[in-house]
Amino acid sequence: MSVPHREHLDWPFFAPAHAVLAARVDEWAATHVAHVHTGNADADCRTLVRLLGAHGWLSHAVAGMAHGGAADVIDTRALCLLRETLARHNGLADFAFAMQGLGSGAISLDGSAGQRERYLPRVARGEAIAAFALSEPDSGSDVAALQCRATLEGDTYVLHGEKTWISNGGIADFYVVFARTGEAAGARGISAFIVDADTPGLTIAERIEVIAPHPLARLHLADCRVPVSQRLGEAGCGFKLAMRTLDVFRTSVAAAALGFARRALQEALERVTTRRMFGGVLADFQLTQAKLAEMAMHVDSAALLTYRAAWQRDQGRTVTSEAAMAKYVATEGAQHVIDAAVQLWGGMGVVQDMPVERLYREIRALRIYEGASEVQQLIIARELLKSYAAMSSATTA
Repeated sequence: MSVPHREHLDWPFFAPAHAVLAARVDEWAATHVAHVHTGNADADCRTLVRLLGAHGWLSHAVAGMAHGGAADVIDTRALCLLRETLARHNGLADFAFAMQGLGSGAISLDGSAGQRERYLPRVARGEAIAAFALSEPDSGSDVAALQCRATLEGDTYVLHGEKTWISNGGIADFYVVFARTGEAAGARGISAFIVDADTPGLTIAERIEVIAPHPLARLHLADCRVPVSQRLGEAGCGFKLAMRTLDVFRTSVAAAALGFARRALQEALERVTTRRMFGGVLADFQLTQAKLAEMAMHVDSAALLTYRAAWQRDQGRTVTSEAAMAKYVATEGAQHVIDAAVQLWGGMGVVQDMPVERLYREIRALRIYEGASEVQQLIIARELLKSYAAMSSATTA
């Protein structure tokens, strides 16, 4: 009988190498990261980045074999399998892995040869911590409304503004910062820059504490001078680069939620089959069985949509709608699964640092970051209407 959390590896979405990878990282994570939990999120995150890099796992979050990547193009299914597995063992380990990929993703996609050589090998080895600085106090889901500005003065850009909700803020060695450069209005006038953490004018204005502790901060940029050579790609193309970067990693958010849900279901099964109640065990009751059935359906629905989107992306297909569906169903479903696990654990489910209590705190942010659930619904509907309009035009032509 196969291990329950690996049964989906028999699906046609995967190649044999994916099953090998999943088994290897599962065994490794159980030994190396499952118990990294000191209560100091900064220190734990640094430890986890070093471990993930030293053992080669971060190579899957970087593109380009010449720069430490596992392949020249990021394998979305591998990325998702790693996030699912790490999330099941340790939420902060998943965070550390994902932020190395997201933080350096724009460099993988559009960095110059020099930029890739300078940053990506260190990211892959876990020697440099990366961060993705896009969100602002008044610009979250509406990315095109960002106000941080970069003014060109000779061969230097001068950055002014704020960034907030920046994961790895305060511990990152460099930030990919998106700022308005004014080539055109709206989304067409944004550029991306690599800003080293020790650049004068870049300061940590505030550390932000959230319900599932991880490094998070508000950045302040004032007269922050960055050479033109630190700009990523062409001026004015930053919005497209940000969207391309998020497109790579959005499906993996669904995979992380799936990992949390699988762990919650596992914890629930262990609880209900051992918890004595009224002359039997909790699992004997039909109400419990109905809850378990709902949890299992949420898990499998999420897995199917997540790995469909990952497979399609690896085939070179556009996955705008598929990735949005995966993220929505996986994160919303995981919330239901974890809440049910807490309920089945009873009073012990809300004791601080119990596995299901940690999962309850971990899952909430995934329904917001990299596109809130409501945004995913808008994306799905927009793509559906676009397809319908195209089909209608073809029919009447």
